[in-house]
Amino acid sequence: MSRRMLLALEDGAVYEGTSFGAPVEATGEVVFNTGMTGYQEICTDPSYRGQMVVLTYPIIGSYGVTPEDAESRRPWLAALIVREYCDGPSNWRAGEALGAYLARHDVPAIAGVDTRALTRRLRATGALRAALGFAEAHSGAELVEQARAVPPLAEQDLVAETTLSAPRRAEAGSGPRLVLVDCGNKENIIRSLARRGAEIVVLPFDAPPWAILRERPDGIVVSNGPGDPAALDATVATIRDLLQRGVPLFGICLGHQLLGRAIGARTSRLPFGHHGGNHPVKDLLTGEVHITSQNHEFQVEADSVPPESGFFVSMINLNDRSVEGLAHRALPVFSVQYHPEGSPGPQDNQYLFDRFLALVAEQRQQRGA
Repeated sequence: MSRRMLLALEDGAVYEGTSFGAPVEATGEVVFNTGMTGYQEICTDPSYRGQMVVLTYPIIGSYGVTPEDAESRRPWLAALIVREYCDGPSNWRAGEALGAYLARHDVPAIAGVDTRALTRRLRATGALRAALGFAEAHSGAELVEQARAVPPLAEQDLVAETTLSAPRRAEAGSGPRLVLVDCGNKENIIRSLARRGAEIVVLPFDAPPWAILRERPDGIVVSNGPGDPAALDATVATIRDLLQRGVPLFGICLGHQLLGRAIGARTSRLPFGHHGGNHPVKDLLTGEVHITSQNHEFQVEADSVPPESGFFVSMINLNDRSVEGLAHRALPVFSVQYHPEGSPGPQDNQYLFDRFLALVAEQRQQRGA
């Protein structure tokens, strides 16, 4: 029989439910995701490290877990919070049930929570720290105190926990040679580049400029990842150095924020972040609006982008006007705050990988490569 669990927030609210993942307790920051599908991709997205994820779609687990759909080597979130859990998936591709998958990786999960009420609270207050524990072992008041003791994201070394520990030769295509700086990379970034014939070398987030340049890259991609970009000064310094080399560079999500800091812009925390697959973004150069997949807590502040840097805001979020893209007037460098690889979410923005590889090809041609 499932054990009763309590989810306690730092503001004193307590929610009750039942355990269906690993029989362990957890602490972290609670955020919500509005996607209707893609719970496996959400669980395995390293950007959720240190966070408990509330899924607003009411029934979770109905199509199970499929190895080919994982975005990383393991689930990274601190805990999963759902309204109703389905333990009997119906899907010919499914390898196992979601609960069994989470249990195998020591990730707790709670079902039976009023996720609509919880999401409304987070929208009103912003992301909150929380503690998840078993009701027979803790009172709600005890767990509230545990929640208030959780270190903020900015004080946690989350990227170091998710990055790979050694260089990885991911793909050996016949096209341009790319270095992917892994700040908590999602596998569909690699798949998207590999489908376009790229040779891909993945390096850890703390690789110095000389280690990146030693690979003789035709282009550099700085990946997504968890936490506060202000905690990654060494990576920011590396990007600043690389900008002087003229190598095409593409920043995605955290990589976009790190590029912003490298050019002298400020980053700051959004009230409750952007998490879901339906965020409208306007390209200020073309006037087109794209529906995007997003998962981030921080933003580049538009009014802090130095005009003398040559960079400008190229895209904005139509919900809150936050910065969704940066580009340079002359250098082959650009970034987006959202996820062009989707997973979960729309694949409409795969064109950005084509745009980046076109810049790479242009630079190779100019060098006579």
